[in-house]
Amino acid sequence: MMLAAWTWIVTVVLSLFFIGMSLRFRKKSKESFMQFAIAGGTLPFFLLLFTDLATIMGVGNFVGHSSKGFETGIANIPFIIGEQGAKILFALLFAGFAAKFTYKSIAELLDDLILRDKISRAIVGILTSAIMIAWIGGQAKGMGQLFSVFTGADPLPLIFFFSAVFIIYTTVGGMLSVVWTDFIQGVLLLGIAIWFYIKVFAKIDFSYSNLKTMLAEVNASHLTQLHISGWEVVTLFVTGCFGVLAAQVYWQRCFAAQNPKSASRAMLYSGIGAIIFTILASVSGMIVRALNPDIDSANAIPWLILNEMTQSTALVFFILIFLAAISSASSLLHSAAIVIVNDLVIPFSKELKDGKLIVLSKWLVVMVGIFSTLAANFSESIINLFSFAYTLTGGGVVPVLIVGLLWKKRKVENFEMGSQNSRVSVWGGRIGLLSGALFSVLFGILWGVLISAILTIIVSLILPNNADLKRTMEVEKA
Repeated sequence: MMLAAWTWIVTVVLSLFFIGMSLRFRKKSKESFMQFAIAGGTLPFFLLLFTDLATIMGVGNFVGHSSKGFETGIANIPFIIGEQGAKILFALLFAGFAAKFTYKSIAELLDDLILRDKISRAIVGILTSAIMIAWIGGQAKGMGQLFSVFTGADPLPLIFFFSAVFIIYTTVGGMLSVVWTDFIQGVLLLGIAIWFYIKVFAKIDFSYSNLKTMLAEVNASHLTQLHISGWEVVTLFVTGCFGVLAAQVYWQRCFAAQNPKSASRAMLYSGIGAIIFTILASVSGMIVRALNPDIDSANAIPWLILNEMTQSTALVFFILIFLAAISSASSLLHSAAIVIVNDLVIPFSKELKDGKLIVLSKWLVVMVGIFSTLAANFSESIINLFSFAYTLTGGGVVPVLIVGLLWKKRKVENFEMGSQNSRVSVWGGRIGLLSGALFSVLFGILWGVLISAILTIIVSLILPNNADLKRTMEVEKA
């Protein structure tokens, strides 16, 4: 049977299987908004580990970074280390801390522990949604391009087809559906990815020196040189790092964790795996450049599969990418909908019952999925889409978060839900969030982070919260 026919069959079968999986958890997801959003905060280590792995290893990592490796070579690695290494940093610094709480979003954490301002909460919600919208769009865009190469079909309808699958199975089952399907997908992803990269690196006899020789023969030896300045290296690293530190999908999994230790270990192990596999993806793009320097970079890995490997290998690779795309997109769709409901609706509405919140969340899954897919089609590449979102969100949210957690009112007290313990004021938070996002986009994330942190502190000193000002006046009178 032809590869195109098998590709269609596999796509339909896997789509139906995962939609069927989501139906299994439909009843449980309707119990409460907390159950739909964070599975009641009960997820054990093994589910956290594989949902982190499945979410991290999206189509952007396999296809997007291979294309970037084809274009820029090892100059892409600082961004990878920042983007993927941030998971390790997150595991060491934030995962255990976040798992102590049962918030539903990073914006809610900032609001309760630091800012106490629904406007700031909404700003954080909008910024963190940007990363997820970019990631969701990236999955659909990557799958559409790949499927088009494999079958010869027009990619645009295929992008909408994959988006429909993401949307349906995320809408039906909530967080439990996402993590259990991620468990199955994560196990399969790990095995198939190892097998696939063995096949790819066999093309250079597992030797980097052979790759350098082959690239020199096609006048692409510059790909093996870090031909960017130290400032660019730092910028790439910080862009990836801060973007991931502000990613709602990772905070949400920590809030859903059974205990802090499980959250930290899961993120640590998945972060290590992510660095290894993403660097392998980028180097794979360099291998394709050595084999055929004349193709479009977006088709680097598809070309390798179709022209240098057997049809059975090609089909297995397609399954790998399909699993990566659908698991990552479902997690992100779910997180994006929860952020919008939790941070843009609940703070500005009268008390809504769980049933209405769940229904609203499901509708938002549909709307965010459609919007993300449309937005992706206007981006030049998957990685450009990710980089813009990282810059916008990381530059605005992370500096305010770090300043807020370090600059305590009562230094000896630990942060507890329901107790605000930060000297960052309402206006300090607002100005820090907006200035960081704006200056990061206009002048680069390093300037955005610096300006955000400075303005957060200065404005908080000039315009403290009313309660803080009153307390200061009482102390001065005494």
